[in-house]
Order: sequence, then structure tokens, then C-alpha cells
Amino acid sequence: MALHKLLVDDFDTETYSLLAIHCTIEDYRVAYLLNKQLQINLQRKPQDLDVQYTASSFSIFEWEDEKQQMIWNLVSNICKKEESIANTGSLFEAQSNILRTYNLIPEYKKVNYLLKIDNDGNFIDEKKIIHKIQKISQIAAVFSIDASQLKSKDNLIFN
Repeated sequence: MALHKLLVDDFDTETYSLLAIHCTIEDYRVAYLLNKQLQINLQRKPQDLDVQYTASSFSIFEWEDEKQQMIWNLVSNICKKEESIANTGSLFEAQSNILRTYNLIPEYKKVNYLLKIDNDGNFIDEKKIIHKIQKISQIAAVFSIDASQLKSKDNLIFN
């Protein structure tokens, strides 16, 4: 009987570019500014991206460029959620609220947004895109992330 091996490493190649964006403005403003500067059409998806059994949800915008056969995703990297904790064991029982912060990519806690460009093997000029994004005055910094080095890259599977 013949033995057949399937090498799983062949399917582990990343076919997307990942850019980190630092800014303090709201997600819809970032999407608007990127649309205007990059000539794209990011739109908010009806459902947020839920991670860790709905412990946290991240806003996500998407645009499918059929001409270039690419999918652009803008996703928030930070989710702040207020949770109430009951104080027991004290004379008076009271509820206290705590603000927890969750990150989609914990390795980059300071990054506010991630721009994922799924290129399906097509060429993307990352330097040109970064240069255009740097022209937006509300964005403090933008840089490329090597997705192959991420421990939490499974969180970047949106579809």
C-alpha cells in the first residue's frame, strides 16, 4: 500500500500585507480618511469581529477591489469594555465597574488600527501605500508588520 504525505507547510504562506496605524480618532473617521487618500471604498461590515467567545468585539471595515482582485480590511486593534464586578465580603455590597482592554494582536498593544490587504499573490507596493497614509495629518504613524512573526495571526482570519 502506497503512503501519501500532505505537506501542510505549503498552505501556511501569507498572501496579505499588514499595516499598523497609530492615531486617536474614531474608526469611521480613519476609514473615511483612508478612502479619500487611497481612492478605496472601505465600508463598515454589519457584524463586528468577535474574538475570545464574544469577550471582545472589534469594528471592521471591508472593501473588495474586483479590478485588482484584492480585499482591504480595516480593523480596530483595541477594544475597551466596561465590566461590572460585585464586591462581596464587605459590609456593603456594591457594584464596581472596571474598564478592560482587549487587543486583537496582543504583540502590538499600542497600535490602534490594522490595515490588512489580502492580495492573493498579486504585487502590492507597501511603501507607496505607507507614504500616502503618512500624508494624513490625523494619523501619527504607520508601519508594516511581518505577519509571519505574529503568534496571534489566527485572529486575522476574517472570512
